Amino acid sequence: MQTLYSGGLLFDGEAAPVADHAVLVEDGRIVRVGPAGEFDGFAGATVDTADGTLLPGLIDCHVHLCLGGEGDPSVAASKLLPGQTVMRALDFAQATLLGGFTAVRDCGGRDYLEFAVRDACNDGRQMGPTVRASGRMICMTGGHGNQWGRVADGIDEVIKAVREQIHAGSDLIKIMATGGVMTPGVNPEDAHYSAEELAAGIHEANRFHRRTASHAQGAEGILNAVRGGINSIEHAIFVNERCVQEMLERGTWVVPTCAALANIIAHKDRGIPAYAVEKTERLIEHHRRSIKMFYDAGGKIALGTDAGTPFNRHGENAQELELMVDYGLSPLDALRAGTSSAADLVDLPDAGRIAEGNAADLLLVAGNPAEDITKAARREHHRLVVKRGIAVSRDNVVAAGGQFQRVAAF
Repeated sequence: MQTLYSGGLLFDGEAAPVADHAVLVEDGRIVRVGPAGEFDGFAGATVDTADGTLLPGLIDCHVHLCLGGEGDPSVAASKLLPGQTVMRALDFAQATLLGGFTAVRDCGGRDYLEFAVRDACNDGRQMGPTVRASGRMICMTGGHGNQWGRVADGIDEVIKAVREQIHAGSDLIKIMATGGVMTPGVNPEDAHYSAEELAAGIHEANRFHRRTASHAQGAEGILNAVRGGINSIEHAIFVNERCVQEMLERGTWVVPTCAALANIIAHKDRGIPAYAVEKTERLIEHHRRSIKMFYDAGGKIALGTDAGTPFNRHGENAQELELMVDYGLSPLDALRAGTSSAADLVDLPDAGRIAEGNAADLLLVAGNPAEDITKAARREHHRLVVKRGIAVSRDNVVAAGGQFQRVAAF
């Protein structure tokens, strides 16, 4: 069955939106992108995109599907049985899809339970975003994320921990380079792993063809990770000129996760631990300055939200677009960060761009988000989400017979 999307603007994931272009989809793939006049007389199903913009499905490079966005998410998650965790993670994945995100990268789960959700979504048994998952975060004794992470100290143990994640089926390796906000008793500015430990873990991941991400907030830890060859720095709160220079030289990505700090500030009186609020209030202006500095220098930025952290809800991921613009990105660059750039970082070559041969993962929004980012960032402006050529409905995101059930657009 063929479906033609035509009538409005088209943002392909890279260039500014253009008018008078149409997209033809067949069997879950984009088979033709061209001038709208080329399709005169088309007799198949048509989606009218007039007064809107068709763009690639958005991609979130940093989520935690096993966390639910409560005031203290780790405490809430610790009360769940394994089966409850899996079912809730699936609910979160599907909420994310309904929010316009057709792919996500999970940057730290719980005992690999999120792998069941990844596999079900990726092979079509359940409707959901394409999922890449890191498995257990690797951290030092007492380090950030130690409650759920794989604690490893010393070069040999870090290498072993990386091998364990690969053996378990991880798509990427997540290593904690510094302290963080949501772990009590640690300072986000402190480097945790030594440069040698980080380099050894990154090298081992690369040896087995895995990409790497590092939670890195303080400048020393950022530099340790960058010099070790990390693919992406998550959060990047205390970036300095040396960090920027070395990240540019090595082509390191930054995933800002603006929503994580913003939501703690916005909900600081709603059960978030006092230590987390205190750290956030101290960090947030440093974060804004760091991301603007890196962006102004021409650094590579990919969208990530840290969804699952306090009041950072799965399904509301698109707010990150608006926050990135507030931090200084242009609307067009924010859109690129959430589409083509994110696909490049996550290694999804057939996603993030509206191009012939790519998966038909699409988002239709009202207006022109390259001029007004709220048109993509706020769900009230979303008109249609398409995953693998199938319109996604709020009322029905279940799979039927191993294939997505065809449902009406919402």
